[in-house]
This record gives sequence, C-alpha cells and structure tokens, in this order.
Amino acid sequence: MMIPTRPGRPGITWRPCAEGEHPRILGINPWVYDFAACNLWSRPAGLLACLDMLSKTGAATALIDCMDRNWQEQPWPAAGATGTGRYPRTVMPRPGAVADVPRQYSRYGLCRDRMEKALSRLDPSPDLILITSIMTYWYPGIVSAVHMVRRLWPEVPVCLGGVYATLCPEHAGSLDVDLVVSGPLENEANWQKLWSLLCSSPPALPRDAGLSLDTSFYAQSGYSLIMGSRGCPFRCSYCSGYRLYPGFRQADPKLLFEHVRGEYMCGIRDFAFYDDAVLVQPEGMIIPLLEKIISSGLQIRLHTPNALHVRYLDLELCRLLYRAGLHTIRLGFETVEFASRPDRKLSADEWSLGMHNLLQAGFTRNQMAAYVLFGLPGQSETEVLKSIREVRRWGIRPELTQYSPVPGSMMFAEAREHAWLDLDDPLAHNNSIWPCVAGGFTWEKRNYWNKTARGA
Repeated sequence: MMIPTRPGRPGITWRPCAEGEHPRILGINPWVYDFAACNLWSRPAGLLACLDMLSKTGAATALIDCMDRNWQEQPWPAAGATGTGRYPRTVMPRPGAVADVPRQYSRYGLCRDRMEKALSRLDPSPDLILITSIMTYWYPGIVSAVHMVRRLWPEVPVCLGGVYATLCPEHAGSLDVDLVVSGPLENEANWQKLWSLLCSSPPALPRDAGLSLDTSFYAQSGYSLIMGSRGCPFRCSYCSGYRLYPGFRQADPKLLFEHVRGEYMCGIRDFAFYDDAVLVQPEGMIIPLLEKIISSGLQIRLHTPNALHVRYLDLELCRLLYRAGLHTIRLGFETVEFASRPDRKLSADEWSLGMHNLLQAGFTRNQMAAYVLFGLPGQSETEVLKSIREVRRWGIRPELTQYSPVPGSMMFAEAREHAWLDLDDPLAHNNSIWPCVAGGFTWEKRNYWNKTARGA
C-alpha cells in the first residue's frame, strides 16, 4: 500500500514528476467572498481530482488553498473536535449588486499578501495555472486570484473550471483567463483543450480519472474526503447537478478503502463524504466500503454534510453505517409537502421508515439534523413551519437551508419571477441574501426563523 507523502510544513512546493520533460501545473482554491462562511470539512474536491489525474500523467503539481488552516503564520479560529470551524475573515466593501444588503461582507481565508508572497517564492514558475470555482456568487475571489497570478506570471496560461465556470460560462469568460472549462476535466474535449494550452498532445486519462483525489497536499490535516461517486440520478427542479456531471458513476470501493487507510496511517480520523448521492446503488460502492472499514477495525468518524437520501436507509444499511462509524448525519428532508415536493425523491412513509431504521440501528437523535428548504420561489411560510414541526416531531434538529437560484436548473426561470435582484448577476444567487423571499434578508426575519427552527 502506498501511503500519501505530505509536505513537512505548510507551503507551496512542486510534487515530484516522472523523469523527462513534464509540465508544472499549479492549482489554486481561491478565497470566499460572502456574507457568511463556515468550514464543514471543506476541501476543493474537483481541483484535487484534477491534480490527481494530471500527476498520474507525469506532470509536477502544486496547490495553494486559500482556505487551508495549515498555514499557521496567520491566526485561525480554533477547530472543532471533528475538524469543522470558522474561517478568519477580512471585512470588505459590499459589491454593487448586493450593496444594500444589511449584512457584513467579508473575504474569508488566508491573508492575501502572505499568499502572494508564498507564490512568488515558488521555483521554478508554473507552466499552467488551474483555478477552481464553487459557488457562482463567490466569483470575486476568483477575480482576486487571477489578478494575483497575472502580476506574478503574466505569460503563464490560466484555466478556470468548477461550478461557476460550468453554470455561468459567459460570465466566467469575461474574466482575464485563457480557458474556461465547463463540466468535468476528464471529459475528452476538456482534456484536449487543457493540454492545448500547454501546446502538447493529451496523454491518456488515468483509469480512475475524476474519482481519485490527491489529498496529500494538506500537512497535518484534521480531516479528509471520500468521494465515492460523481453525479446524481435525480433531477430535482432546484438543482443543476446533472449539468455539472451528466450521468452517475461510482468509484471502486477497494480503491476508496485504500485511500481511507492511507489517510488513517497519516493520523486522520474524520472523513466527510462528498457524494451527491452516496447511498444510491448501495451494492456498488457504499456497502462494500463500509464492510471493509468494519472488518479492518479502523476507528474513524464519518460525516455526511451533503445529506443522505432517506429512502435508501433500510435497517441493514443503517446498521452498517453505525458499525463503520457514521458520526454526523444530515438528512435531505427539504419539505413536508411530499405530494408536491420539487424533488420527488421522498415520501411520507419513506421518511418515517428511514427515521425508525436509524434509531433502531443505534444512532442518537443528537447526531442527526434534517435540511429544510427555505426561500423557494413562491414558498409559503405555512409550508416551512409545517416542515420544521415535522422534523422536530422526531426529536431532531431542523436546519434551514436557504434557497440559491442555480442557473441551468428547472426552477431558475421561476426564480427570476420572484427574485428581488437581477439574476443575470451571479452575486444575486447568494442564498445569504434570500434572493426569492419578498423584501430579501433582514435581521428581524432571520431571528424569527432561527428561533422557530430551535423551537424557542
């Protein structure tokens, strides 16, 4: 078994490449510009998958993650017991489209000057820079990162990929980048375009391209990721996941377990699933992976921040999850209006059965929380209240999930009719401003809903 090699201290260094002439490719996870941000086992999974497949073709790779707490030169809020926590932040002016929102806007993550200084010491310089993107409304962080690398290496090509690049390609194309990649890099056309920036013919894609993550860039990491699948078979009207990754593909559970065991040998005990549909087709991935974890005796904690599909929680699977160390359970409840819900992936009977099975398997209620959608276009206050009451009836915590209009989703046209800002500007997609709630965000309304969710 190959155990990941981690840098001895936080910094930016080139990972070794195969002998001969091979490109040097730098990955950047930029800052988050937002009204609020919290680290829930956050890692740039898509970028780590790209760097993994590139290194397997022989390229030298390096990563600068502006959201990485391992850079101890900067004070950082204390992490929780399982690795979650807050980010350091720098207050920033609210940009034009959200200038009137009554919330404080900030840049979250590491000090910008320190990052630029660290990059300036990277030697030799990169042949290509990959910048990832996540939320569409976080693009100001990308702009800042692009400006930084253009000052340092004006002639080096810059490639932008990720969620924002895929969902808002025209807007992303207005930035000072050389290539916008829409969709996964392992798509043959995207793979060809990237290597064209290097004036090189593309090598063959690795067999596990897109499903293997290079997490070894993180020194003294408190947690790691498991990405057991890509895509989602559901077509929820508020989501555009099918545009981000068409189809559904699962990783080899043997390779996933080797990843977990390797990270465990490096001291990691907390693992977060990054799947959109981790329980779908359970015989193909999650069941064999859980069985391997159980039989190995690894004492780990598993977390599901992206929510579990409750309909798949039969008693056998719940017992396997319990024995394997599932610690943080987030459930995709969304709304009590089962007959008319926008996802069609849960019924009242399935919800009740899934809850019974979790409790019978040994999980406690304080390990669980259920996501309740809030602020959908045209959603009534009565629906949200009924959903909160149904979740609380089971003795678990409802977590209000503010709706974000997602370009390319079936609900986006309806969102335009209810939005109080122009959704052509990605800044208006921000769920922190309650884009489809009449009048938008106010502290009075926020306090009301927080108290209601807590049962106060």
